[in-house]
Amino acid sequence: MTARFEPISGVLAPILTPFADDLSVAHDLFIAHARHLLSTGCAGLAPFGTTGEALSVGIDERIAALDRLIDAGVDPQRLIPGTGLTNLPDTITLTRHAAERGCAGALVLPPFYFKNVPDDGLFAYFARLIERIPSANLRIYLYHIPPVSQVGFSIDLVRRLHAAFPAQVVGIKDSSGDWSNTRRLLTEVPGLAVYPGSELPLLDALSLGAAGCITATANINAAALAEVVAAYQRGREADARQRHEAVKAVRLLVQEHGPIPAQKYVLAAWSGDERWRHIRPPLLPLADAAGRRLVRALEHEHGLAPSQRTAV
Repeated sequence: MTARFEPISGVLAPILTPFADDLSVAHDLFIAHARHLLSTGCAGLAPFGTTGEALSVGIDERIAALDRLIDAGVDPQRLIPGTGLTNLPDTITLTRHAAERGCAGALVLPPFYFKNVPDDGLFAYFARLIERIPSANLRIYLYHIPPVSQVGFSIDLVRRLHAAFPAQVVGIKDSSGDWSNTRRLLTEVPGLAVYPGSELPLLDALSLGAAGCITATANINAAALAEVVAAYQRGREADARQRHEAVKAVRLLVQEHGPIPAQKYVLAAWSGDERWRHIRPPLLPLADAAGRRLVRALEHEHGLAPSQRTAV
């Protein structure tokens, strides 16, 4: 008998990927940061998402980094790594590896190079992906981020995929930034685990049955985000809304500077490890002046005290 599917409930961090001075993956920082996030409020992690610079990280590097995380004791049932690329063979390789390592799922982009492709083409892509990975552990979370990929999942396509493959297509991360789209997913696709890609609509999403959220700023604000969810789940609505306003303010501040360079600067400042500032081109690090202002604002205006800092 197949075990009943239970999505990860709460806040998930699309974990940043740290790089060494030569721009190779800094596995020690990666593992330490993952452990810290899971111990301070994150219900799970989504390695190799947009925030993790996934499309700047090679296939072999992703496999090696995921292996190092799991071999270091990070529970694979708390991991939903990004595995979607522009071609089936590479997407199959990464998705199969995630399933074989016992991950809770794989976060899969649509093939995003060819634009204006029909839903039938996207359906065929995912049907072939599922066909090529005959594993009982295969769980696919669709990654809908049309502002970046320019190719997305229509509501009809999501409904069709979930209906055709209910045991495999189990969830979606909606990073469209369009609350009306997230609301439709929550109300029109029963049984699908829905995670908004930001904490901005978190309370509204939870009220409609969202599993939680997958948000970039969990990399530096995991504890406060988890407290929002906990307050909501305990029925403390006023407390949840007050806490939600605070985490939204942090989100809006960080995204002004770009979540990747901004948070890497912050982690470098808080940990004292300058490797956190490394970003792979074509992205560039945050300038010192802007970074110093950001750290001061987080600490003095938004109350991120030393006890909340990321220890790496």
